[in-house]
Amino acid sequence: MRDPRVIPTELLAWYDRHARVLPWRMPPGGGAADPYRVWLSEVMLQQTTVAAVKSYFQRFTSLWPTVHDLAAAEDAQVMAEWAGLGYYARARNLVACARAVAAMDGFPDTREGLAALPGIGAYTSAAIAAIAFDRPETVVDGNVERVVARLFAVETPLPAAKPELVALATRLTPPRRSGDFAQAMMDLGATICTPRSPACGICPIIPHCAARAQGIAADLPRKAPKKAKPLRRGIVWIGFAEGAVLVETRPDRGLLGGTLAFPSTGWDGSDLPPPASADWQEIGLVRHVFTHFALDLTVMSAPLTAAPQRGSLAPFSEFRPSALPGLMRKAWALARPETATGSATTGRRGKPWRNPPQSPA
Repeated sequence: MRDPRVIPTELLAWYDRHARVLPWRMPPGGGAADPYRVWLSEVMLQQTTVAAVKSYFQRFTSLWPTVHDLAAAEDAQVMAEWAGLGYYARARNLVACARAVAAMDGFPDTREGLAALPGIGAYTSAAIAAIAFDRPETVVDGNVERVVARLFAVETPLPAAKPELVALATRLTPPRRSGDFAQAMMDLGATICTPRSPACGICPIIPHCAARAQGIAADLPRKAPKKAKPLRRGIVWIGFAEGAVLVETRPDRGLLGGTLAFPSTGWDGSDLPPPASADWQEIGLVRHVFTHFALDLTVMSAPLTAAPQRGSLAPFSEFRPSALPGLMRKAWALARPETATGSATTGRRGKPWRNPPQSPA
């Protein structure tokens, strides 16, 4: 590797010409970034791709243009708009953090102050401090880990290599334009130093890449073998009555916390009976993968003939399937009247609904 001290200068020169245009980002030389937009994007981007986040970010900033607007929003509305983005603790922390920041009348401008806010960890606090406040903080996400592992030919597998990669990234972080440098490293990893088939021929810092010199760039970073995910099983009940569907709000804590859902049991550690007395029929199986386990969820459906013991009936005129998390959307796709065998007045197995549901708008 050549003198690594010139890497920031060379990479920033490349970034000034080739920075990605993203809805939450100020262009190079465009002035200070809005800490609200930086924070919102960084929370959304955790465990999620840029492509998936763009539409959510644009919708959130349209509904709630400032942190004070988001702080005043109803929890249920925020959870509904977040639906489908996953990792729902992020949405709960988002509201809590917005309210804390609004009470302070603004974001702290240091990593330490930011890290004290709900839902902001080491990475996010460094990213906001660097990008929004130009603090000389080191920002290390998956893209940066890959770039650094290749630059320095670090062969220790992840996650054990993380401390070494952070230390090396810290050596590279310049005292000025650290936010632009962080975003330049991310852009390099996302567009050139990609996981597979890196485009080394157009890399602006190829002369410094030790892994390229050794012919092992495409093999890094190495990763420890993943353990097989355990399989859980559960049941979800989708009941219909008089043009309405039975739903409930999940507890704030735990899996899919605070989201709109159908009554279920088993998969989340609960052991609950059906939500109502009804002729429940099995209509299919939903398969879903969470971070730590895979799930087979049996979907049961029935017309309701008695008052439910759990949840409440949501009229189709008010029911938004888009407000459901991904798991529950899969269950709804099996049970909704439009997919039923025969007609909208017929169940999946061809049995008539006692109270035919009306199709939602």
